[in-house]
Amino acid sequence: MSASNRVTVAAVQAAPVFMDRAATVEKTAALVDEAAARGARLIVFPESFVPGFPYWPRAYPLPERGRSLDALAYLRAGAVDLARDELGPVREAAARNDAMVVLGVTERGGPGDLLHNSLVHIDVQGQVVHVHRKLQATFDERCVWSDGDATGLAVHDSPAGRLGGLICGNNSMTLAKAALLLAGEQVHCAVWPGYDWMFPNAEIVCRGYAVEGRCFVVVAASFLPEAHVPDDFPLRDDTSWRIDGGSGVIGPDGSWLGGPLLGEEGIVTAEVELDQLERQRAVRDAVDAYGRPDLFRLLVNVAPQRLRGEPAERVLGAEWRVYS
Repeated sequence: MSASNRVTVAAVQAAPVFMDRAATVEKTAALVDEAAARGARLIVFPESFVPGFPYWPRAYPLPERGRSLDALAYLRAGAVDLARDELGPVREAAARNDAMVVLGVTERGGPGDLLHNSLVHIDVQGQVVHVHRKLQATFDERCVWSDGDATGLAVHDSPAGRLGGLICGNNSMTLAKAALLLAGEQVHCAVWPGYDWMFPNAEIVCRGYAVEGRCFVVVAASFLPEAHVPDDFPLRDDTSWRIDGGSGVIGPDGSWLGGPLLGEEGIVTAEVELDQLERQRAVRDAVDAYGRPDLFRLLVNVAPQRLRGEPAERVLGAEWRVYS
């Protein structure tokens, strides 16, 4: 899949049909159609958009902890099992629009029936071609999601160029960023939950990523006011629903090409021009000679890591890839 020089990309800022997998998948497919009608060939959705991000207090202290578990049960029930093709409408939308979709989901399945915070990449034929699982759950997210491994830390071809992505705080993991950039990343998908207090820091991280990597960054963050949360959700009244987004597209000089969008649902589109990367990287390219490959190397363990319930003899343990 080759990339043309100029491609329109889209960051979708929307509210999920909270904790309803099927309804959110249908909404996602409709948003793909809408973004594609604006010319987008790459369409990026927020973190855990299906079935929604776990904004609630995730680990209430005893004796109230059961309330956190009640809410977690909603998330488990709405999580996506990729083996059961629960994203079928989204795959079909990608194919009929000749567009690539990057979608944040809570993924369920595999050994131990674990939950992962995942980015699912669906190509223009409607096929799932890549799954990146969040490498490190942050703080009390560890009560919800298991950590991913470097099998999903990779880039691949897309209509907009060589594509990679990281989830929320992982966008500031220095060595994870280096692995993607050393693999030839040209367009980076940075997905976030959309907390209003998070945006100032997320903006710094994403604009810094663009400047450091001399790449385009598509930022997708959720928007979820309290009115979108069902009345019977266990922790509705105990949760701050100040979820204001902050989506847009950033150029390799760190400037916003579209957005940031705050306080409303919407689709932000912008045109990326890969020739801009060549001009920017001619001055300073952190992964070429300017990065001093004679002095620095990066080792990444790309072997699958052992998950609960998986026989140890089926896991390689360590397979080191050297980036220079």
